[in-house]
Amino acid sequence: MKQKEENKLTFRGGILFSLVPVVIYVFFCIVLFIGFKAFNMEALAVGGFLALLVGGLFCTSYTAFWDSVIKGISSITSVSVVVILLLVGMFSQLIKTCGLSGGFVWMANAMGIQGGLFVAFTFLATCIVSTATGSSIGTMFIAFPIFYPAGLILGANEMFMAGSIVSGAIFGDNLAPISDTTIASASTQQFPDGRPADIGGVVASRLKYSAVAGLITIVIFGIFGGRGGIYQGGEIDAVANPVSLIMLIPVVVMLMVSTKTRNIYEGILVGLGLGTAVGLAAGLFTFDAVFANDAANNAAVGFLVDGVNNILPTCALVISVFGIMGVLNDAGMLNLIADKILSSKMAQTDTGAELICMAGIALTTILLGGVTSASILTFGPILNKIGTAKNIHPYRRANLLDGTANSLPAIIPFMSVFVFIGAALTGLSPVVVAGGTIYGFVLFAVFLAAVLTGWGRKV
Repeated sequence: MKQKEENKLTFRGGILFSLVPVVIYVFFCIVLFIGFKAFNMEALAVGGFLALLVGGLFCTSYTAFWDSVIKGISSITSVSVVVILLLVGMFSQLIKTCGLSGGFVWMANAMGIQGGLFVAFTFLATCIVSTATGSSIGTMFIAFPIFYPAGLILGANEMFMAGSIVSGAIFGDNLAPISDTTIASASTQQFPDGRPADIGGVVASRLKYSAVAGLITIVIFGIFGGRGGIYQGGEIDAVANPVSLIMLIPVVVMLMVSTKTRNIYEGILVGLGLGTAVGLAAGLFTFDAVFANDAANNAAVGFLVDGVNNILPTCALVISVFGIMGVLNDAGMLNLIADKILSSKMAQTDTGAELICMAGIALTTILLGGVTSASILTFGPILNKIGTAKNIHPYRRANLLDGTANSLPAIIPFMSVFVFIGAALTGLSPVVVAGGTIYGFVLFAVFLAAVLTGWGRKV
């Protein structure tokens, strides 16, 4: 115990000042989202590193402060998350290159789906795209230009049409084994021997919650999604591409391998290899789109390179957040918060402890502007300590962590990156976009019911 105390960071003004980096980062998120009405991972990462640079001034030893930062960044959890993100970036870019969304638009148009049914279809299609790419933000930028105008032509209500796309993006963010939030939620929850929860096991146990919430959402969209919409007729062949649907094969195989083997690396290898072969055979892209030399700019190009480049800002954000976590851990703040929760009357039962954890991740997500990866990385270590003490299975903890973050707290108007992007791409108000994001409301209700009833507690 003495050695542990000697290693603890001390701050001018007391342990509460170890939270200065967190406060600065939250302030940066508010300025970025509300003030600038802008979002990009690079800016968020800048906020994280600036928070560390300034926050260290409140520590009694700037050198010791940065030793703790590096310790947090170099932890097995941090390194694992970064490596997995770099690998999944390549597979994600492969699917984006193939234009999978166009295949679903062709299917809906060929089947004569209109109004509320098209809204429900869009939600389902977007769920598949986001699960395939593992990127909620990327899915929205892919899906909105294709599905949203097509939906308005086919008589969909604009609020539910926008909400269906955001809902589908959140679905995949929560469930996909290659999603940054799935990786983060699994990696931050450990078994008693220190092993992080395996992603395949987490996804397999999470499927029941996502399936229930997804089915309820489909019904709601199907019934109400066409209210107020006006069918305009006309063709939407310009964005339709049936050939791209063949890319569902490598997506399904990748998901099956990742879940069955519980090895995300093996799943990515199989999915990337099969996806490249299928895409080339179907004529969806050429060899140059995989990996090629851009002699004019002295650079390598292709979806493999783009995949890594596109995920680097997220990796930078992860590194900065783990640096902050290293400081909070060595300062004793994480243990202090966990002990306070565990000693509360409400936490004396499993239900009470899980409710407090849901409240904690919800508040963290709201404060961080709906950036679910950052909120999960921030609250994850605290939940890990609480869950270990209460003997809650790591899968269950990872599901509560990711499910709560990707539900109601992620779609709060004026404090949600998802809502901001939806509003920017449609011209609708943030309140309207948030109101149509039915899946966020339903998923929160499903997890709340799971906690109150104990459903899924025994994995």
